[in-house]
Amino acid sequence: MTQFHPTPILTTEKILQGAILTGVINAVINGAIQIYFLWGNTTIPLSVDGITNDSHTVFGSAVPLAVSLAMILTVVAYMTMKVPKQPFFPSVLWLTFKHGMFALGLCVTGAVIWQRAMGTMTVSLPAAVIVLGVLAGLVAGIVNYMTIRASRLT
Repeated sequence: MTQFHPTPILTTEKILQGAILTGVINAVINGAIQIYFLWGNTTIPLSVDGITNDSHTVFGSAVPLAVSLAMILTVVAYMTMKVPKQPFFPSVLWLTFKHGMFALGLCVTGAVIWQRAMGTMTVSLPAAVIVLGVLAGLVAGIVNYMTIRASRLT
């Protein structure tokens, strides 16, 4: 006896709900990880005036965090999809690189504009963790939404 398992239908609302949940979970997890990495610092600059510097900055940490999360979570979102989906190569592989470059461009541009407009500012450890956690949550949610929307077969 075989059982019939209908293919789940992913509506835009369901995709958005999943993306929000993914973003919140990633914000909490990456916030906790950043507490571990930044522990012992009383204040941390958001950015400094100069491309090359020896100081650890919040936006300097945000760039590799966002790029790596974007690329990893694109693959994870694709692999965990339970609906009919496009083949990984070449479409989703290209999407993975595109999401990484998108995150890189937005983070670097945002940091440069911030530095130009606000100058060098230092923040407390909790503020730095919140900034990095919110960034991780936004990247995770947006990438999850964009990946599932682009990868599913309609």
